[in-house]
Amino acid sequence: VPTPLDDKREPDLTYVINTGRHIAPHLTKGIVVVLESTTYPGTTEDELRVVLEEGSGLKAGSDFHLAYSPEREDPGNPDSKLARIPKVIGGYTPACLDKAMAVYASAIETLVPVSSCRAAEATKLLENIFRSVNIALVNELKLIYHEMGIDIWEVIEAAKTKPFGFTPFYPGPGLGGHCIPIDPFYLSWKAREYGLATRFIELAGEINRAMPGHVVQRCVEALNNAGKPAQGSRILLLGLAYKPDVDDCRESPAFAVMDQLKELGAELSYHDPHVPEVPP
Repeated sequence: VPTPLDDKREPDLTYVINTGRHIAPHLTKGIVVVLESTTYPGTTEDELRVVLEEGSGLKAGSDFHLAYSPEREDPGNPDSKLARIPKVIGGYTPACLDKAMAVYASAIETLVPVSSCRAAEATKLLENIFRSVNIALVNELKLIYHEMGIDIWEVIEAAKTKPFGFTPFYPGPGLGGHCIPIDPFYLSWKAREYGLATRFIELAGEINRAMPGHVVQRCVEALNNAGKPAQGSRILLLGLAYKPDVDDCRESPAFAVMDQLKELGAELSYHDPHVPEVPP
């Protein structure tokens, strides 16, 4: 279920908690409950478990089995097969882990057990934070290399020929989707409970959120070079989803670009075969 941020950019577990409340009365002894939504460490054990136990009268670890196994998928990639993507699993107890692994073993080729639900929750956050921070790095380098007259794409292609110690990431107009722009801030919020600051996460978010403004600036420069003002110019946006070949436009930076161009007085049209209508 979704784990968005609220209007204060803090974790919103409404979907997780409400779903737990709805299923709790239907729990029976021996059943396995697994949360897959990306969230901060402690959600499964400290939040969902309490709701399930209160609503069912059963105890996790003895009456029913509770586990966390983060979702892993690559939307829009036809070569990505769910059965072949290793599955990380953490259990509330060792017995919970064993039961959850037995469930997933029927569909997933490789299982990766970890010591706890918290470790599995932290694993998913690390995966997404790794991407967010590295995308922010190449986005910042894109701006710098542009001013130097250097093609960032050429540089990345050359760097990725190194067979060790380098993973290619690519610049873009900003981050989109329900994971990378949101999930890292679940850890930022939880870290504050321990009196810690997540400076890399916050800085990466700042850089990535600024990229739509860079795209608009480049558009204005291109129009100026053609002797046209942004106001009154007819601009076609190709692609609204957050990545190619998907119909998911959640958090898509295309809409931030669209809004900023509208503020400059541009007349906008769009085309995306995967997104039939612009959401409100």
